[in-house]
Amino acid sequence: MPWRETTDPYKILVSEIMLQQTQVSRVIPKYESFIRKFPTVQKLAAANTGEVLKLWQGLGYNRRALNLKRAAEMVVRDFGGVVPSDLEKLDSLPGIGAATAGAIAAYAWNRPTIFIETNIRRTFLHFFFNDADCKMVDDKVIFPFVEKALDKKNPRNWYYALMDYGAMLKATVPNPNRRSAHYAKQSKFSGSNREVRGKILKLISTEEKMSEKKLLEKISDERCEANISALIKEGFLKRKGASISI
Repeated sequence: MPWRETTDPYKILVSEIMLQQTQVSRVIPKYESFIRKFPTVQKLAAANTGEVLKLWQGLGYNRRALNLKRAAEMVVRDFGGVVPSDLEKLDSLPGIGAATAGAIAAYAWNRPTIFIETNIRRTFLHFFFNDADCKMVDDKVIFPFVEKALDKKNPRNWYYALMDYGAMLKATVPNPNRRSAHYAKQSKFSGSNREVRGKILKLISTEEKMSEKKLLEKISDERCEANISALIKEGFLKRKGASISI
């Protein structure tokens, strides 16, 4: 995992955003190509949004790419081009919640933060909430266990090991995360609204701009027009006359 070979906060931020809802095996090649194209937060902040979305293709959940671009812009504009180490400031960046902020702080600065993500949750549910009556376990119940077990002298390596253990459990035991109050099965992509949005962004990022009429012809789906409007409202696309562009 290339992000484990660096303590650069920007590169770790990129990896953490990519790893949200996407498997490691799919992230590795995308992360490497992304860092080659945008090696610094300044390069990403100055990039064209279309370039970012084009490079993001294949990872899904394109909102993460837009949030990452906006986070880079905010770092340059508000924090002097330096990814902040303060948890509240990290949490203020687009697409960065408390868990991602905690992970960045642990991996970039080796800070003993307490956070929970899917592999961490899986591990603690497996060891401490494995009884038949342990159902709908809230993260706030798990937090004290994470805090007590944390290696405060080397939280970075401890979390790496914990993440690896959780990934191993996924392949060897029935998923403990089903006992979590936060468990939600990922919806099917094929035929979904997410698929329509992805097709729209892929077409436009390939051709840079396209007439709405041509776009509707190429994507024969009754949800296309509504999704174009939604993507414009969300900041992914812009309309100028009859043309749609990133």
